[in-house]
Amino acid sequence: MKTDVEELTPTRVKLTVEVPFDELKPNLDKAYKEISQQVRIKGFRPGKVPAPLIDKYVGRGAVLQEAVNDALPELYGRAVEESEIFVLGQPDVEVTELDDGTQFAFTAEVDIRPKFEVPDYDGLEVVVDDAEVTDEQVEETIANLRERFASLTNAERAAEEGDFASIDLVAKIDGEEIEDASTTGYSYEVGSGSAVEGLDEALVGLAAGEDKTFTGTLVGGEHAGEEAEITVTVQSVKVKNLPDLDDEFAQLASEFDTIDELRDDVRTRLGRQVKLQQLSEARDKALEALLEKVDIPLPEKVVEEEISRRNQQLEQQLQMAGMTKEDYLSEEEKSAEDFDTEVADAARLAVKGGFVLDQLAVQEELGVENEELSEYVVTQAMQMGVQPQQLAEYLTQNNQLPAIVSEVLRSKALNLVVEHVTVKDESGNEIDVEAVQRELNGETGETVQAEDAEDAESAETAAEDAEETPAETAEAAAEEAPAAEAKDEKDAKDKEA
Repeated sequence: MKTDVEELTPTRVKLTVEVPFDELKPNLDKAYKEISQQVRIKGFRPGKVPAPLIDKYVGRGAVLQEAVNDALPELYGRAVEESEIFVLGQPDVEVTELDDGTQFAFTAEVDIRPKFEVPDYDGLEVVVDDAEVTDEQVEETIANLRERFASLTNAERAAEEGDFASIDLVAKIDGEEIEDASTTGYSYEVGSGSAVEGLDEALVGLAAGEDKTFTGTLVGGEHAGEEAEITVTVQSVKVKNLPDLDDEFAQLASEFDTIDELRDDVRTRLGRQVKLQQLSEARDKALEALLEKVDIPLPEKVVEEEISRRNQQLEQQLQMAGMTKEDYLSEEEKSAEDFDTEVADAARLAVKGGFVLDQLAVQEELGVENEELSEYVVTQAMQMGVQPQQLAEYLTQNNQLPAIVSEVLRSKALNLVVEHVTVKDESGNEIDVEAVQRELNGETGETVQAEDAEDAESAETAAEDAEETPAETAEAAAEEAPAAEAKDEKDAKDKEA
């Protein structure tokens, strides 16, 4: 077999492959056998029809076509391997010559990863957020915990902001009730702004048994975006009562005996979380710094596929949240044009990041051990809430293992970059990433990796991670607090009831 490679662009090549006809013999034999099973010729059992009769009644051309279709994937794979190119996506294949008994030839145009060398990354310096836990964050976490253990009691008065009202809603358009916009017995926090616009204003001042009608724009269902006449009827008004911040609350909400012990535990957990965020940010910014040193062309088709993937992912998330894209853009205060530009830029950065890490893995001769694959599968299974064996079987059956190997390799390549980067916090203190890693490992007794954004999306997600607010950090820590135990949640529900 002879293969010539023509570079169409820095990211696309054309392979011209010539194959001696005798190399197709196994494929021809297979084609004759399969066709013999399908045809029905008097005097011959299925599978026993001789080749000359198949040529006569079915046609030699049909046999050749079957053989070629069977041979192409393997021949293309061999051509790619011999050419030492890294192909991306599916090729556009064209059979250019099929001389029966003499020669077979075809061409394949395909996108490739551009050829380049990753420059020296020693001496890169990145700055990350301070790993600081403030008193305000601790108190906000405790406050969130109090909210989880709050109880509701009936109030013999009109509704006020912060109250919980049990309400009935009836929406009408042109006098006709809209069923999917009406409900009964809905528990709503007055002032939360989490339902149709105008509901909070209508509820304030209403007591049990009273109602009010207002005009609002429906946010979901078949009539989303249309104005409707909405009548809200209050069934009951309840006041939220927060437990006192004392030792009794600590014992109710956690495994600790005193409120001071609970505070110390929350501070420890927050500290662990901000250090994990710091490690993740260091990895992301290290990749950002490396990408700034690399200028490579990107295959437009690959970028377009990444853009499409991101848009589909957003659509699924919005659908699950009951939002439209227009709602999302309005909430983010972005125009459709600005959003499309951001997605395209992020997609390009993701594709570029993947290429750079892949090439670095090649240059540094990195490999993946079975133990590393197993550790990755176990970690992913824990995050997904499934059994590792179940996930492993799914990945194998759906041919996802090559993608997993690639992801682990990229992670190892990024780890290598971080080892050579100087990391400082905003206060100017140099951070020993390995020491922080060991500290976190020692706290848990298991290996901890700040690998939330290790794939090609690392550079994009770094900015999002850095923008996480203290409130979001505190809320996440609260979910990890001892109060998250099932026993305590049951106690909380019992108290509320």
